[in-house]
Amino acid sequence: MEFDVFTLLPEVFPPYLNSSILNRASQHGLIDVRIHNIRDWATDKHHVTDDEPYGGGGGMVMKVEPVFAAVESVLGPETGCPIILLTPQGRVFSQKIAMELVRNARLALICGRYEGVDERIREHLVTDEISIGDYVLTGGELPALILIDAISRLIPGVLGDPDGAMDDSHATGLLEYPHYTRPAEFRGWDVPEILLSGDHAKIQKWRREQSLRRTLKRRPDLLESAPLNEMDRKVLKKIEGEGDNL
Repeated sequence: MEFDVFTLLPEVFPPYLNSSILNRASQHGLIDVRIHNIRDWATDKHHVTDDEPYGGGGGMVMKVEPVFAAVESVLGPETGCPIILLTPQGRVFSQKIAMELVRNARLALICGRYEGVDERIREHLVTDEISIGDYVLTGGELPALILIDAISRLIPGVLGDPDGAMDDSHATGLLEYPHYTRPAEFRGWDVPEILLSGDHAKIQKWRREQSLRRTLKRRPDLLESAPLNEMDRKVLKKIEGEGDNL
């Protein structure tokens, strides 16, 4: 999968992209992340990419010309590639959106900065706007990395475990069950015996119950849209009956 990132801070990306799972994915040809400096398409000698807002007010606004020039030069004037603006005003990113976006062979990500971008970029260039939460950052670079990471995990072969991404929190609509590893006992705290039993059917049942229990306690709102079967509903009813001992 190809990612084209348009930014004013290209130096932000290599340290993370050249580490761990994303680095291996790139080396194996599973992802190709290309970073484009918007300043390279500014036509004045100082490579200015921002200006004061019409109508007054604080802050600066990203200029329309260099952003259009950068995106159209890299993607071409007509492309079916989604062009995503990272902005607090966009739809809030989720695992569901990651699963939607991974179906594309290529994504373009525009990192907003300053007070935002010229509105004509929103209206006539981008095809989608995404936020990573109800708060404001100094730019779209961190959100772009979050999208790349979350989407890349869903590409077959990126994770060592082919089913790993399907067990993650939110992938099934629930929070993930608890994990343990060696040693089996630490400071008197023991790993649940069922995980040491070797009975995979019972382990799967326990894990599902723990996912339901954790979701009910921490994010009950997720249960409204989670794909629950009849057994799940019986388990939830039993857990709810425990009251404060969730």
